[in-house]
Amino acid sequence: MKTSVIGFPRIGRDRELKFASEKFFRGEIPETELQEVAREIRELDWETQKHAGIDLISSNDFSFYDNVLDTAFLFNIVPQRYKDLGLSLLQTYFAAARGYQGEKGNVKALAMKKWFNTNYHYIVPEFEDDTKIELIGSKPLSEFLEAAELEVQTKVQLVGPFTFLKLTRFVGSKKAEDVADALTAEYGKLFAKLSGAGAAWVQVDEPYLVRDLDTEDLALLKKIYGQLLGNKNGLKVLLQTYFGDVRDAYEEVVALDFDAIGLDFVEGRKTLSLVKEKGFPKDKILVAGLVNGKNIWKNDYSKTKAVLSEISAIVTDPEKLYIGTSCSLLHVPYTLDNETKLPEEYKKHFAFAEEKLIELNELSNLTDEVLASNQVLFEKRVDSVDEKVRARVAAIKDSDYTRLPVFEEREVIQKEALGLPLFPTTTIGSFPQTADVRKNRSDFRKGVISKEEYVKFNQKKIEECIRLQEELGLDVLVHGEFERNDMVEYFGEHLSGYVFTEKAWVLSYGTRCVKPPIVWGDVSRKEPITVEWSKYAKSLTDKPVKGMLTGPVTILNWSFPREDISIKESVQQIALAIRDEVLDLEANDINIIQIDEAALREKLPLRKSDWYSEYLDFAIPAFRLVHSGVKAETQIHTHMCYSEFTDIIPVIDSMDADVITFEASRSDLLILDALKENHFKTEVGPGVYDIHSPRVPSVEELVGQLTKIREKTEDRKLWVNPDCGLKTRGVEETVQSLKNLVEAAKTIRLER
Repeated sequence: MKTSVIGFPRIGRDRELKFASEKFFRGEIPETELQEVAREIRELDWETQKHAGIDLISSNDFSFYDNVLDTAFLFNIVPQRYKDLGLSLLQTYFAAARGYQGEKGNVKALAMKKWFNTNYHYIVPEFEDDTKIELIGSKPLSEFLEAAELEVQTKVQLVGPFTFLKLTRFVGSKKAEDVADALTAEYGKLFAKLSGAGAAWVQVDEPYLVRDLDTEDLALLKKIYGQLLGNKNGLKVLLQTYFGDVRDAYEEVVALDFDAIGLDFVEGRKTLSLVKEKGFPKDKILVAGLVNGKNIWKNDYSKTKAVLSEISAIVTDPEKLYIGTSCSLLHVPYTLDNETKLPEEYKKHFAFAEEKLIELNELSNLTDEVLASNQVLFEKRVDSVDEKVRARVAAIKDSDYTRLPVFEEREVIQKEALGLPLFPTTTIGSFPQTADVRKNRSDFRKGVISKEEYVKFNQKKIEECIRLQEELGLDVLVHGEFERNDMVEYFGEHLSGYVFTEKAWVLSYGTRCVKPPIVWGDVSRKEPITVEWSKYAKSLTDKPVKGMLTGPVTILNWSFPREDISIKESVQQIALAIRDEVLDLEANDINIIQIDEAALREKLPLRKSDWYSEYLDFAIPAFRLVHSGVKAETQIHTHMCYSEFTDIIPVIDSMDADVITFEASRSDLLILDALKENHFKTEVGPGVYDIHSPRVPSVEELVGQLTKIREKTEDRKLWVNPDCGLKTRGVEETVQSLKNLVEAAKTIRLER
């Protein structure tokens, strides 16, 4: 069998692109140096895949920030406000991604959303009515030629026009259907250029096909590809889907003139049954996505072989069946070679991006010897089961999911107990992680400093943070989280059942990388995690101090989960561990506790029909389990960011938190309409400015945001806060932004 890889990690083996990009942002290196780093990363990625024997290698899977944004710039779908800055093309691109504040002007970034059910974020294209769609970029062509010079023949990866239009925000009167012909025509011009340059294959990624589709969607799909495939200019076109099955569009997809169709057999629960029940065209290639592109566990060759056998009974021509990844390998770390400290007893069970190339190679010509060696890995793992943990999960009662008294009664009690002003101000949790903070953690980890020195440094930082917040006039304070490397990894380090890596970085957005911990076995809390830091912060001030925790769903969703037990059981185990921490915080007089569920939406099935049976029926109760044991006076906050929440507002309300903060600034506060329509009872803090951009919002801008918010929410329920934690921001911009935030809150109090 031939092999295909949808896409490869682009940040570099040691995050070279991250560091070079950030130097470029700071003006420390010229664009030419950044471009050279990018070229070296692409070259290594292509050579790595070629050396592994991959048949269909992608080009144009690289991006400086995001492939969807690349597509918008490729076809001139760029809002005029960014063009008017008069910057270079790359600087304009970054202005759209990150926002811009400087001598050329002051503009916010485009909205940013989660990429389907992953922790990667894409930039939402924005289409203005006077936008002229035209092929003005050359990135796909230039990167194809770059690979060809290295004697690597690639398929050119493109974000498909259907998915691109479905993800685009239309800010005027036009809709996707109105511009589909024009966009398709420009894709056709691109096809012609690629064909003229010697390209043989184009891969069009259409992950939107795994969502719920209606008749209008299917008509748009057929319209686009009926036109585009009418003249392929000699190219072979691979339609690539991932993150699920294409049950709503299967018949339409297989009837179109694609040369190959890539289907996901990992997350696509009905993919195999669709192929078996409806058949597959004999004149097309089926690229079977059977190597998991989102998790790091070794592939179980016996299970994969069994699926391949069933597929082979339908696709009987061996030349027409390829094996591939289930999605891009962007979502897993680069290579296990970077893990010098991970014991072999763990390491042998994992496959990162480079190792998944080996799996594809082995599966394409599976021998009995390789199969036997692989099966040894799937015997019972050492230390993965804790009977006490399992007994505790089994003992959970229905009443453990209900907090009393009810919200309306608690709200009155809490307002009297806390005595906060109207429009209380707070932050989401973390404060800037400066170089000295990171060095303190690193030195302690390496044994360079003692625990006493480590704690003393952090206490000094906490005191500085508390004093700063008091000076700024914030109403509810935080300790700054200077002890935390990451909101999930930090908690994982204090829980049993986790394994950690050195350099298993995964791209989250732009240059931001995370290092997800790995759930190895049953999870429980080893010791109190945050109590001492929160107690110390509270001792420094008379103002309320929030205890800061990460919720069980986010901890699991931002980890690499186990595959030997259900997601539900894993979430319940973590929920009980965090419940213990909540009760300990309350016992130490921390009466505001924030339990972040930033990733609640992330693993929500992409089809509404699967929401409850596969996720919400245990994810929401897990959050309630965490806080159901606290007193009425204890105020429970939660936070969510950069996802589509409007369609699950009633579900979020049923989490029974007392206050919820949302990302809202980049999406122009669109979530507020959904809150109002659903009579949202929980107090709410829609983020009033974007922390993922270096620009500082003015007082006037923030007052304007709050004025819009007040039109859709009750004043008595409104909190004022940034849209996310401040960990990645600089100190100066953070201080000025928060100063303006407090001033804006005071202004609307006076108006009130």
